[in-house]
Amino acid sequence: MTISDTPHYQQDVPFEVPSSWVWCCITEVTNKITDGTHNSPINTPKGEYKYVTAKNIKSSGVILDNITFVSKEVHQEIYSRCNPEKGDILYIKDGATTGIATVNTLDEPFSLLSSVALIKPSHWISNKYLLYYLQSSLCYSSVRETMKGVGITRITLKLIEKWQIPLPPFAEQKRIAIEIEHWFALIDQIEQGKADLQTTIKHAKSKILDLAIHGKLVPQDPNDEPAIELLKRINPDFTPCDNGHSRKLPQGWYSVTVNEVCSIIGGVSYNKADIQDTGIRVLRGGNIQGGKVIDCFDDVFIPLSYQNNDNQVQHGDIIVVASTGSQTLIGKTGFADRDIPKTQIGAFLRIVRSKQKTLSPYIRLIFQTDAYKDYIRNVAKGSNINNVKNAHLQNYQICLPPLEEQQRIVQKIEELFSFLDDIQTALEV
Repeated sequence: MTISDTPHYQQDVPFEVPSSWVWCCITEVTNKITDGTHNSPINTPKGEYKYVTAKNIKSSGVILDNITFVSKEVHQEIYSRCNPEKGDILYIKDGATTGIATVNTLDEPFSLLSSVALIKPSHWISNKYLLYYLQSSLCYSSVRETMKGVGITRITLKLIEKWQIPLPPFAEQKRIAIEIEHWFALIDQIEQGKADLQTTIKHAKSKILDLAIHGKLVPQDPNDEPAIELLKRINPDFTPCDNGHSRKLPQGWYSVTVNEVCSIIGGVSYNKADIQDTGIRVLRGGNIQGGKVIDCFDDVFIPLSYQNNDNQVQHGDIIVVASTGSQTLIGKTGFADRDIPKTQIGAFLRIVRSKQKTLSPYIRLIFQTDAYKDYIRNVAKGSNINNVKNAHLQNYQICLPPLEEQQRIVQKIEELFSFLDDIQTALEV
């Protein structure tokens, strides 16, 4: 029997196809449809034959990360019924990833678990064409709609055997597959270009911040009041000293420690038994996101008896993650863009509060720089938990421009970052 010997045009086909095409049942264009073992054989990190399960099947191919192995005896029993060969289709039919399909690229015998179906294309159909049809939104959505089961949903081999396939002439199948691969390659190039551009934007922001804190982002104005005068107003007892570093800075700048211009404030400790539905909101590490303080995230409240005005979050505060097991998150900062009533920081956070509010926008920039992040990750290292001590923040050396220049720097950065953010948003659409 040939494909043309059977009536393929049914009344309920999903769509009309060109006159040279036919609708056919998948069993008419495949030599075998089966699945792997329904047992749970002993499998080990090392062995004789690879044991492929759903976790190894990706659209891009068979991924051998965390692959396990079965013995020769177990493999022979499985392989006698389910014998995947290079070029066959492997199709996940059980669980959350049902519908993922790939062409087998392994040129060696291996064993399959029952969560993966083996589909062997016949000479009537190109394996690439069949793969792309199975990966199409039409096929994928219809499969997901027919999944059944309690606990783990799945599709059965009997359902797979009823699938209808739109079949072009073989030469056209190959042309279709080549054209799809051409467009997929172009899409991959675009996606990689977007990823590269996003990385470039991130590096550009870091470079802008670095230029800013070294006096190279905006021009100096000799008429600006020197930063040292601002320091004297913050602390009337301030005594300038020749620390050497200040002499290397742009005109009007001065080198200081954070402690000279900011207060470091610890968080509130509380008993878990005191957590309630209302009262004082306590900010934790999860509330610091994207450089901002998010005050409605997995909120925790404690009684008003814990009230402490010092560690209540105020406009201009910089909140620092001071204790975490993550080297990436330690020292992460969020800026409070407003007063947040009845809201205090938890014990694993710190507030960096400028002694003069006009300093806050510029100090905020310093705590976004790579120089700060590198410093804090180095000093806060721990065997299990990374901890930022108050002294780590207090002793951090910063370069302070004249107030007028600080304002020009902040304005310029906001302008440049807004431009870069617009590009970032466009990339994410």
